[in-house]
Amino acid sequence: MLLYLLGMFGIAAFAITGVISSGKKDMDLFSVVFLGMVTSLGGGTIRDTVLSVETVYWVKDTSYLWVAFLSSTLAFFTVRFIEDRQTVFHYADSFGLALFTVVATKKVLLLGFPPTIAITMGIITGVAGGIIRDVLSHRPPLVLGREFYATPAFLGALLLVLLEKNIPTHEFNSIYAVALVFILRVFAIHKDLYYPSWLLYKKK
Repeated sequence: MLLYLLGMFGIAAFAITGVISSGKKDMDLFSVVFLGMVTSLGGGTIRDTVLSVETVYWVKDTSYLWVAFLSSTLAFFTVRFIEDRQTVFHYADSFGLALFTVVATKKVLLLGFPPTIAITMGIITGVAGGIIRDVLSHRPPLVLGREFYATPAFLGALLLVLLEKNIPTHEFNSIYAVALVFILRVFAIHKDLYYPSWLLYKKK
């Protein structure tokens, strides 16, 4: 049940970022809701497709689809009243990244895949929705910026795998991993956390 709820919150968070990212494009209701839904459902769809899951998660359980639709629609009518949309965007994106990464990692582990695959798919699921959103809304993808983005996702997925291996019966393993990703991402935003220059690719 906890994993299910985390997944739903992740859907809602990423849907909101999709709507906010389209806010200055004068898009109509249908287009904005579509972008929000693609953003929130895209990462998990890629995960299930790559792993050849029999039925994609939101097709198997349409509750995910409805949460994505309703969250996007509600966000369309409410974000216009928020002055500092960029802050809301960053926090919602960080929350969505954390939730999707951890939920995907846990699900892949439950499917019987090894930890390396679980971590890899956790990262892909966490960042893919944001990449789709940024490309469709003509924004520079956050994952390609200097700030930590994929790194918090990797560390959160790794923490979950370690916790599940050593204390598998502990009920808050997923919460700890989500907190790690979210905190690291927020610090990256506010404290400019990024790799040292010698670990950055610089075009000569």
